[in-house]
Amino acid sequence: MDQRLSMEFSTATYKELFPIYQKYPDWLYLDHGASTHKPAVVIDRVARFWREEYTNIHRGIYRQAAASTRMYEDVRVKVQEWLHATYQEEIIFTSGTTASINLVARGWAAPRLKEGDEIVISTMEHHANLIPWQQICKEKGAILKVIPLTDKGEISMEEYWHMLTNRTVLVACAHVSNTLGTINPIKKMASLAHNKNIPILVDGAQAIAHLEVDLQELGVDFYTFSSHKMYGPDGVGVLFASKAMHKDMIPYAWGGDMVREVSFEDTVTAEAPAKFETGTPSISGVIGMGTAIDFMEEHRSVEKKVHLRELARYAYGMIKEVAGIRVLGSADERLPIFSFTLTDIHPHDIATFLDSRNMAIRAGHHCTQPLLNSMGESSAARACFSYEHSKSDVGKFVSALKEMIQFFG
Repeated sequence: MDQRLSMEFSTATYKELFPIYQKYPDWLYLDHGASTHKPAVVIDRVARFWREEYTNIHRGIYRQAAASTRMYEDVRVKVQEWLHATYQEEIIFTSGTTASINLVARGWAAPRLKEGDEIVISTMEHHANLIPWQQICKEKGAILKVIPLTDKGEISMEEYWHMLTNRTVLVACAHVSNTLGTINPIKKMASLAHNKNIPILVDGAQAIAHLEVDLQELGVDFYTFSSHKMYGPDGVGVLFASKAMHKDMIPYAWGGDMVREVSFEDTVTAEAPAKFETGTPSISGVIGMGTAIDFMEEHRSVEKKVHLRELARYAYGMIKEVAGIRVLGSADERLPIFSFTLTDIHPHDIATFLDSRNMAIRAGHHCTQPLLNSMGESSAARACFSYEHSKSDVGKFVSALKEMIQFFG
C-alpha cells in the first residue's frame, strides 16, 4: 500500500506547512471557497525560479531558456498524469477557470451554435459558468436551459434527463457548488449526456483541492480549474479539452507563440495546446502549480479524506442548530462549504463581527445571484472549512455566531 495512504492526518501539523499561520497563529480562515493559502514549498519554488532560473520559454536556444521550457512543459505532463488524461496536448494552460470557460465558449461553442440550439446549465452555476453561455445564446438566438434544484440543493436528475434533446449542443455544470457545497454526480451526468451525443464541460474550481479528479472515470469532454484554489499561484489555471474536441476548436486569442506560419495574407496555427496559449504565459505560475500538485500528492491520505467528510457532517449538524440561522442547501454529498443567513443580521454585519473575533468569512452573492434569488435571498454569509480545521474550530465558529446573536439583540 502507498505509504502516503497510511499516514495519520493532523490538522495542527498540516497548518504548520503554511507560513501565513506563523504570522497569524490564531486566525480562523474560512474563505477557502475564494482562494487557498500557499504552503512554504510553493512559495519557495516560485521564489527560486524568479531568483535563479527565470527566462522566457519555447523560443530560446540557450540552455537557460531550454531549462525553463522543460520545467514548464514538465508541469503539463504532471497535470496530465494527475488528472488521468490520455494525452498531454489535452492540457491547456490558461489564466484560470474563467478564461478556460470563455475559451470553450468562444473557441468551440460559438462557431457551431445555431438559432434554436440549446445549452444546458444548472441553477447553482458560478457567474463564470453562466454568463459566457448566456451571452453566446443571446448572440446566436440559442436557448439557455437551466436545470432546477431539489429542496436539498441537489440537481434534479429527472429534470436534467428530460432537458437533453437533439438540439442540445453542450452541458456545462459545476463539480461542486461554491455556495451550497453540493457535490454533483458528474459521472452520471456525463453518461446521460453522452447517451445523446452531447459533450459536457465541468467547472472544477471548487472540487480540485478536495476531490480526486479522474477524467477517465468521469468521462467529461472539458474540465477546468484554477491554481489559486489548490494551493498554487494565482493568474494560472487549466483547461482539459479532450482530443476529440480539438478539431472543432478555434483560438480565442491570437498573437505570438501559437502559430506555425504567418504572412501578411494569412496565418497557420500550431497544433494544440500551443494554438490556445498565445503570448508569454505565467511561467512561474505554472511551475508553482506543479509544486502545488506535488504538495497535494505528498499529503494525500485516507485519513485526510475521512477528516474532511466527517468535518462537513459535523459542521452542518452544529451550524444548523444555531437559533435563527438558515443554511442554504442540505445535500447528502457535500464539501464543508456553508452559506447561511441569520434573522435580522445582514451578512456584511456577520462578516464584520466575525472579523473582530479573528475569523475570516465571505459575505455577498458569491457570484451566484440567480441561485440566491431562487432561494429568496439576495446575499448570504459563507464559511468554508478545509483540511487545517478541526471540530474545535467549528465549535469556536458556532460560539462566535451565538455571541453575535446576543450582541445584536
